[in-house]
Amino acid sequence: MTMLDDRTTAAAWPPAYPQGYAVVDVETTGLSAHDRIVSAAVYRLDARGRVEDHWYTLVNPERDPGPVSIHGLTSEVLAGAPLFPEVAAEFAERLDGRVLVAHNAYFDWSMIAREYARVRGTAPVRQRLCTMALARELALPLPNMKLESLAAHFGVRQRQAHNALDDARVLAEAFRPSLHAAAERGVRLPLLECRPLTEWSAAPGGGASRIGRQAGARSGGWRPSRRRPACPYPNPGRYEPDKPLKQGMRVAFSGDTSVERELLEDRAVEAGLHVATSVSRLTSLLVTNDPDAVTSKVAKAKAFGTPVVDEVAFTHLLRDVAPADG
Repeated sequence: MTMLDDRTTAAAWPPAYPQGYAVVDVETTGLSAHDRIVSAAVYRLDARGRVEDHWYTLVNPERDPGPVSIHGLTSEVLAGAPLFPEVAAEFAERLDGRVLVAHNAYFDWSMIAREYARVRGTAPVRQRLCTMALARELALPLPNMKLESLAAHFGVRQRQAHNALDDARVLAEAFRPSLHAAAERGVRLPLLECRPLTEWSAAPGGGASRIGRQAGARSGGWRPSRRRPACPYPNPGRYEPDKPLKQGMRVAFSGDTSVERELLEDRAVEAGLHVATSVSRLTSLLVTNDPDAVTSKVAKAKAFGTPVVDEVAFTHLLRDVAPADG
């Protein structure tokens, strides 16, 4: 037991803290709403972050496996793996009644929620905790928000990056001292609501593709849970640092946020901004708390030279949005 554990054991544990956690990592065929999970791992932790057990599975994504150079899982390896419906019940048992913990939890939760929506089900988890958000709450002196940086800070050794089981282990080992540090300081955990997705619909004339078919064959599409009215203002162009936002600007979001994503989007719309679901040359600003993340939006923002700000800066900018020209 470490000195930190001694102190937090001796002190009163915050009564509002959750009673259990499920530390999760999923590897996927890509980063879009149509991509699939190819492997998943869960470390179950008790209320104070001690490991209870762990679980790992490969998943046949029923399509091309995507970036094999990253996750190392080929079509041949995945061909004999179970389909998601065959592991959904056991996966749900691992999550049941626990707070989902992940590094960039918005992404992992979104991928999991979509897989359950495809099988007309929901994952039994109601809250998530992003370890990037917790690191910011604790003001950890990290050079960036990558998992390897968090692991190095706590002296946790990574053995195989982008392997779901090892990434989940590393995160579980780094989460425990983070949790105890938060408890010792009385820090409120950055818990966010997990809203199950239930609006998956099969694409016209097509079912799920099997591994070996073209990667372009997709299994379905997402209907937006709600439609916002079109932004009434023309796009004035890109955001310029040290100047206010202007009505009509196109704003995209990437990664997890400490404030619920939909609430941030609602605030942006109310201020007269256009909330974009993707990044293009017309995007005025990308909001992300992890500018080094390997996501399509961040990659496109870098390629197009799109300005990037974090959530805190964006929230300050929302306080004074300039009116549209004319």
